[in-house]
Parts: sequence; structure tokens; C-alpha cells
Amino acid sequence: MKKISMLMLALGVLSSASAIAEQMRFGLEAEYPPFESKNAKGELEGFDIELGNTICKVAQLQCSWVESSFDTLIPGLAAKKFDVINSAMNITEKRKESIDFTNPIYRIPSQLVAKSDSALTPTAEGLQGKNIGVLQASIQEVYAKAHWEPKGVTITSYKDQNMVYNDMVNGRLDGTLVMAAAGQAGFLDKPEGKGYAFIGKPVEDTKILGSGIGFGLRKGDDALKTKLNAAIAKVQADGTVTTLAKKYFKGFDVSVK
Repeated sequence: MKKISMLMLALGVLSSASAIAEQMRFGLEAEYPPFESKNAKGELEGFDIELGNTICKVAQLQCSWVESSFDTLIPGLAAKKFDVINSAMNITEKRKESIDFTNPIYRIPSQLVAKSDSALTPTAEGLQGKNIGVLQASIQEVYAKAHWEPKGVTITSYKDQNMVYNDMVNGRLDGTLVMAAAGQAGFLDKPEGKGYAFIGKPVEDTKILGSGIGFGLRKGDDALKTKLNAAIAKVQADGTVTTLAKKYFKGFDVSVK
């Protein structure tokens, strides 16, 4: 009887450890609609939320969400405050120096938003003497500081993209470089976005802007990476990513080339 009890206890411990191993915490900034934000009830919603929950289901993981500002997501991952970054983070060579990534899941262009009658262009020459707002620690910040700031464009960084929109409406900024889908849903589709528009074509620089958006992981977390990549491949193949994109984005091709 004692041996049976000890065996059952051992099995219980193993079962408990297995359950813990199947849990995963997503880290995100919940201030970036339509990717991730909170509704009136304080519940998380958006493209990345639905995508993350679906991938967790396919991968048979029990997932929870941990909020953080965008610029602290990589340090938070390193500090093990969560296990995976799921916050519209583009895969870039610079970020890969610190963390690992899954395969790209989707891709969104970056565009300049400004007053529709401003006569600006998304070039250093077309923005000379102007003040452009960007999200701190974003690839848009890196792009603007590399291509525009050295040629006479003021680049102002903010911890929250909504603060960028507010300062733009109040006349403190001339425009913002933003992920196009976020600019559409988070500003242009709202009353305060009246009179504003995307200016010119998306900016291009593969080295800075990356190969697409994926989940960020700690280096060496290969087993989780393999599991997530398998689930990502399934939701891409079965049309889930395309279906969610049509729900949240207007006129954007999010496929990874």
C-alpha cells in the first residue's frame, strides 16, 4: 500500500510538472490597436490577441497575457517576466542580437501619416524642418532616425502611439511614421483622424524594417520555438491568418513574401 501511495504521489508530481510546462505567458503592450488593445470592459482584444489564442490552441498550450510598455518587452523577456513576445514586433537583425524569433507570421508596411493637404513626402527632403513622432523602440523610430534625422528632420519618440496622435492633432507634430494598419485603425478611422491621410508610398529598408512580424523568444528556447513554428505553419496554411487580417485590417496584404 505504501508503494502504491508513493507511486501515485510521484505520478501526481509528474502530472503537475507537465501541466506547468504546458503554460506559456505572452508579453505585449496593450495600446496599439488593431493589433492589441483593451475594450470598455478592460479585456484584451485585437489581431494579435486572437492570433495568439488560436496558435496556443493549435500548439496545445495554456496561454496568459502580461502587459508591458513596448520598449521594455525585450528586457522583460530576458528577465523571464513572460515567455514569448506577441506585440506586432518585426523581426530585425538588430533585435536578433538579443532575442530569437519564430518564423514570420505576417507583414505590415510602414507609412507616413500627416494632414492630407500638407504637401509632405516620406523622404528626408520632403520632411526637412518638420517634427515627426514615432513609437519608442519601434522599427519606425530606427528608420526615421537613420534616414531622416541626419538630414534635418526632428524625430520625437513616445512610449505610447496614442500620445503621438494627440500631439499631432494639437499641432506639436507634423506627422508620424507608423505601421500602416495601426495608423488606419488607431487614428485615420477615428473622428480625430479627419483631414489626415497616408502620405506617399510605404518606406522601404529591409535591414531596418525586417522580414515580417513574429513571436520573440529567449535565445536557446528551441523546443518552444519548434512547437510554435509548427502551429504557425498550420494557421497560415488553413487560412486563419488571412481571415483575421480581413477582420482587422483594411486593404492590406499581410502575407509574408
